[in-house]
Amino acid sequence: MEKGGPVSIAYFGGSITEAPNGWREQSLTWLQRQYPKATLTHINAAIGGTGSDLGVFRLKQHVLVHKPDLVFVEFAVNDSGQQPEKIHKAMEGIVRQIWRQNRRTDICFVYTLNAPMAPALLARQMPNSVRAMEQIANQYGIPSVHMGLEVIRLDRQGKLVWGGKKEEHPDKLVFSPDKTHPYSDTGHRFYTEALTRALPPILAAGRPGSHVIPKPFVSDNWENAQMISVQELSRQGDWQEVTPTTDTVARLLKNRFSYLIKSNQPGALLQVKFRGTVAGLYDVIGPGCGQYAVTVDGAPAAAIPRFDSFATYYRSNYFFLPTLDDKSHTITLMVSPEPLDKAAILQKRNQTIKDPRRYAENACYASQLLILGQLEK
Repeated sequence: MEKGGPVSIAYFGGSITEAPNGWREQSLTWLQRQYPKATLTHINAAIGGTGSDLGVFRLKQHVLVHKPDLVFVEFAVNDSGQQPEKIHKAMEGIVRQIWRQNRRTDICFVYTLNAPMAPALLARQMPNSVRAMEQIANQYGIPSVHMGLEVIRLDRQGKLVWGGKKEEHPDKLVFSPDKTHPYSDTGHRFYTEALTRALPPILAAGRPGSHVIPKPFVSDNWENAQMISVQELSRQGDWQEVTPTTDTVARLLKNRFSYLIKSNQPGALLQVKFRGTVAGLYDVIGPGCGQYAVTVDGAPAAAIPRFDSFATYYRSNYFFLPTLDDKSHTITLMVSPEPLDKAAILQKRNQTIKDPRRYAENACYASQLLILGQLEK
């Protein structure tokens, strides 16, 4: 950047990073002002509602294909419900994939927060997800920035409200409307200011050149995670490719999926044959979705609903099967004939079905297979 050359920066995270006019765009503007001669390329590789567990599988297609010079990694909030062991596997897999492609790529972990994480921080402790990520950062010598400590300081002083409408709290700063997704001029501004304060000392401490890859923190990390189009899978029954020009759902999610198939035929199958330990699917949840009946190696089928209490709209989603033994497996994903009680599911969040036609289908969608292992014929 100092030499005025082209620099590619990837922002890799969840909805807090994806948000328009948030810390992502604000920090990019700051960097451009600091280095006016540089040509900065911005990669928005954030997907709302996703954690590092999906991130490690989609990293190659969404980030590494752009050959970034710097990657900001933000998953602390979305990983807050995950076990530390899973965070270790995913975050270490992300780091090792990046440096396997190019050891000169710089990485910076950034930590956001929401109201449920505040008690730990107010007690001067790091939330569980941040602590797990810091263990990976320490192992690899990666700089990290907790961007929410000013928010905690203001909370401690009684000057900040975590959630609500700004006009309802004229004498205080309101962090966000929902205690998680910040307002641009308050929560996101605090994030940007924290990052821009931290970058100069990070730059002063660092040295240009290749990063050293140490021994793994956990031997079973997800460095070899793959995301493979379901075009590679065998199918039975009526599966149709849906595209933005022909289908409303595909059009709504065109920034998520380059390839998407759908079936509303009970009994329609997708079959996966692979050797490995982890398998999952990147797909869709929404009003017209039903559930999969998933069979592994002939065991009794497990129901995996693709509808939940937030399914008043369509969104990308994903699921993983329980960890498997490292051997060959056959997995079938069947469109289940068993209907869901959608009204009861929505009622959990006091939502009601206002237009039954939107909820009438019980379809399943599929875009990408997520595996730790190798496909077999």
